[in-house]
Amino acid sequence: MELKKSSKVISRRNFLKTATVAAAGIVIVPRHVLGGPGYIAPSDKINLAIIGVGSQGTDDMKEFLNIPEVQVTAVCDVFDEFKIWGTQTVGRKAAKQLVEKHYGDQSTGGNYKGCAEYVDFRDMLEQEKDIDAVAIATTDNLHAVAAMAAMKRGKHVYCQKPLTHDIYEARMLTAAARKYGVATQMGNQGHAGEGNRLMVEWVADGAIGEVREAHVWTNRPAGWWPQGIDKPTNYPPVPHGLDWNLWLGPARFRPYNPAYVPFKWRGWWDFGTGALGDMGCHLLDTPVWAFNLGHPTSVQASSSPVNDETGPLASIVHYDFPARGSMPPVKMVWYDGGLMPPRPVDLEEGRRMGDNSGGVLLVGDKGTIMCSTYGNNPRLIPETAMKAYKRPPKTVPRVKGIYHDFIEACKGGSAACSNFGVSGPFTEIVLLGNLAIRTPGQRLLWDAKNMKVTNVPDANKFVKREYFADWTL
Repeated sequence: MELKKSSKVISRRNFLKTATVAAAGIVIVPRHVLGGPGYIAPSDKINLAIIGVGSQGTDDMKEFLNIPEVQVTAVCDVFDEFKIWGTQTVGRKAAKQLVEKHYGDQSTGGNYKGCAEYVDFRDMLEQEKDIDAVAIATTDNLHAVAAMAAMKRGKHVYCQKPLTHDIYEARMLTAAARKYGVATQMGNQGHAGEGNRLMVEWVADGAIGEVREAHVWTNRPAGWWPQGIDKPTNYPPVPHGLDWNLWLGPARFRPYNPAYVPFKWRGWWDFGTGALGDMGCHLLDTPVWAFNLGHPTSVQASSSPVNDETGPLASIVHYDFPARGSMPPVKMVWYDGGLMPPRPVDLEEGRRMGDNSGGVLLVGDKGTIMCSTYGNNPRLIPETAMKAYKRPPKTVPRVKGIYHDFIEACKGGSAACSNFGVSGPFTEIVLLGNLAIRTPGQRLLWDAKNMKVTNVPDANKFVKREYFADWTL
């Protein structure tokens, strides 16, 4: 399925081979003389491939293109081209054009033809031997198989949130990252931001006393994608330029319908993980990090009507976390579909809770901290408490951003801030909420060590799904 590329970029490995052969007869010239100020030798660049170049994947690719140490060498998507949001053209052909224009604009001749394009990421990983790292932004149900395939080949992996489609996959990716020794990062950008670091430092400083509860909410799905609906019954033809079987990935076969693509897949259980998978990885990160939460002992949900195809229109999920050393147990509540927690009595009249997408309240026995999505704009409430608070020293390491942090790890620096050792267990917490949503009215007792619901056996079918066709982890 390879779509042949026009020319070959100079890879880090090829450069080193060439340099070794030539070294005996050539005087080494300093790189700044060859390439000018800021020049980065090909041997020092990270060759990056992008798997999934829809809306989010294209955004990720643009971020990586702006990092001088990165060379995007290949793009992969089951769509050749399609429009998102009615205006933006994405897909592998559009991505290839964007990459080659970017590098062409930087070259003396203004022309560059060095980006390969593929339909199947497995072919790409097999044929593009010089790839150092991949960035994954496919449907949720392909995250784990793509990430695992890359790690087994020794490639570093940046994977969009949620890290995986189910809990078992998250556990396996965490172990694989450790086994293969590659750099990893999940794309929950708030984990690299200033706001969450301030929240962690303020809680540790005792700004709100002992922490006992957290309330987290999002407006999703809120029209972003359909939920609460059943499978369509009409079967229009597959659009030209879409490989439907590859798009389905490990999911059971079903005929094509525009109810699934593009982007609408988030609400379908076979392909996405609903509001929790989309925004929980941003919003729940704040209390899980600030409160140093491990695995919960139980989870329970209530929601609008549930079916086997899509998530409900709205839900509330209650997580119970045990005491951690001297820290007391914590109750964490998730709200989606426009549902929100009670308004804090100390919050000033007319002041907004969170932002357009959601927010977080961390509640202690001496006060409350509120922030918006991604940990942005953290404040003690009321504002008089914020103004009176003497902020502690900054003790959590700062990073330049989620993308730069990953590339620094690829180059041999410290582990990325949301590496799979951090984001894997966190993803398990997030996705456990979906087990509760899909088992309405039941309080699920969770045995984290064995990845097992101990009191409602039927819920365990959602811990590890069945793969179809020839897909494997």
